[in-house]
Amino acid sequence: MGRKLFCDINPTCYKISVKKETFRRNLKDFFSSEKIAKEKTEEIFPNIVKSHSSVLVRRLEGVDIKLQENKVTNIRLAAEKINGIVIKPGETFSFWKTIGKTTEKEGYVEGLVIKRGGKLGADIGGGLCQMANMVHWLVLNSPLDVTELHHHSDALFPDERRRVPFGTGTSVVNNYVDYRFKNNTEQKVQLLAWIEEGELCGELRSEKQYPFRYRLTEENHHFRKENGKFYRISKVFRHIIDRKTNEEIKKELILDNHSLVMYDYSLVPPEQIRDD
Repeated sequence: MGRKLFCDINPTCYKISVKKETFRRNLKDFFSSEKIAKEKTEEIFPNIVKSHSSVLVRRLEGVDIKLQENKVTNIRLAAEKINGIVIKPGETFSFWKTIGKTTEKEGYVEGLVIKRGGKLGADIGGGLCQMANMVHWLVLNSPLDVTELHHHSDALFPDERRRVPFGTGTSVVNNYVDYRFKNNTEQKVQLLAWIEEGELCGELRSEKQYPFRYRLTEENHHFRKENGKFYRISKVFRHIIDRKTNEEIKKELILDNHSLVMYDYSLVPPEQIRDD
């Protein structure tokens, strides 16, 4: 058995590690030439690049429903910070620079978080991965460039009303594990985020229509048992389609999933298990 990491020794060591990582992140940002988007406007841009919605409260095996309900409070606060933000050409959107501190003083409550090793826990401001996932999904369906992304490496929950290909989410930890994208196009874009009828809703908008549209597909999805453990396997592709001709210009592999299943194996659909 290998030595424990310093952050795993005890809660105090974990807090010290977080402060160290936060300091390193702040130092890196201080010397960075990135221009972070800050401007917000109530004027809604005319063109919808992509819209999306996702259910906020899901009953997950082994997860206290109260943490799911608290998540709604946290996401509502984060949505207020994101809604209306404008990303100009050459600017970078930073998830944490936009949202800021997620403390009790700011109104955040305990929500579900994923800790080291895929373990589930609770922390103030938990549940904001769903917001980051939505923003990432909107960006994947656009010509914007993702500049910082941290994938969940494991399959933590079984599907329940999933609307997007598996694995197309991102991890975020305030504030040193960020999600960022850059606007390398020639026009401004705008993010909208709000809660409506129990769902998190979002839109990516632009000043005018882009010449291409985007479509994501998941292929060869299945589960496979390797050395007594189940893995979730699939490939996710992005299709770039010319709006005028409706012809596919490019098909690119953006994700090759091979994720360890962390939930009860009895919940793995038997018809989706393959031996090959």
